[in-house]
Amino acid sequence: MRLWLSKSSEVPLREQLVRQIKLGIVSRDLPAGQRLPSTRDLARRFEIHSNTVSAAYRELARRGWVKFRQGSGVYVSELAADPKLDGPLELDHLAASFLKTAREKGFTVEEIQTRLKHLLEVQPPDRVVVIEPDPELREILVAEIRDAIRLPVSGADLKEDIQQNLEGAVIAAMYSQARPVREILPPGIEPVLLHSSSLPEAMKGQKHPPADALVGIVSRWPEFLKWARTILVAAGLDVDALEFRDARERGWQRGLRSCAFVICDAVTVKKLPPGCDARVFRAVSSESLAELRRLTGT
Repeated sequence: MRLWLSKSSEVPLREQLVRQIKLGIVSRDLPAGQRLPSTRDLARRFEIHSNTVSAAYRELARRGWVKFRQGSGVYVSELAADPKLDGPLELDHLAASFLKTAREKGFTVEEIQTRLKHLLEVQPPDRVVVIEPDPELREILVAEIRDAIRLPVSGADLKEDIQQNLEGAVIAAMYSQARPVREILPPGIEPVLLHSSSLPEAMKGQKHPPADALVGIVSRWPEFLKWARTILVAAGLDVDALEFRDARERGWQRGLRSCAFVICDAVTVKKLPPGCDARVFRAVSSESLAELRRLTGT
């Protein structure tokens, strides 16, 4: 491979070397296992300092593009070793790998182009469907996801026939429901699996109430009450200071205003009496909500 270095360029000489060698590896001009010119040879050829060449080689080695062999020199690494590509070169490498695999499987260039064109023209998702068998948890998940993204969100049971109404939808489900949800989805549709909030995440930013204060825990979902109890006891709160309310029962709102604050889910918070200091514990982790935002572009 031929190299060009411009001493008048705004791009440092070290970076020019790094970029050109990367491009040579991606384009296969520099095949795996090929020995690169020595530091001294390159420095003499371009009349530059040997430290510049050494720095470029070290950068390439750090990112996995080349490797040093003791007493032998610098050699091009196998691309399968997963060098840390960046920017357009990473995209070139991914595209080249895809095309190579597709051609090896017998697809023609025309077939590949047609399919890629179709995929690129597919519209982004226009809604999220949450599949969850527990109706109370399903309502909570829908409410939390609605708060996190700007697309319509609906819920569905495992028993519902939803296969005819999936076009344009992102399917989401809790990680614990991965197997049954996958069993009812058509081939080729993979759900986004949601992880639960961890104890540290649930308690992040929460302040302990005074020792003699009463804390209300309210939800229509029984598992939320158990989960909140575990978290709060682990956080050091006295179990006798916790007032648990099932929001499915009549009169669950009475006396909540006397609590120092009320811990509840994303659905129940909208039904609390005025004046309650509400703390919402999320069922879905912030990482899972961020993944949904990324997938939906919102």
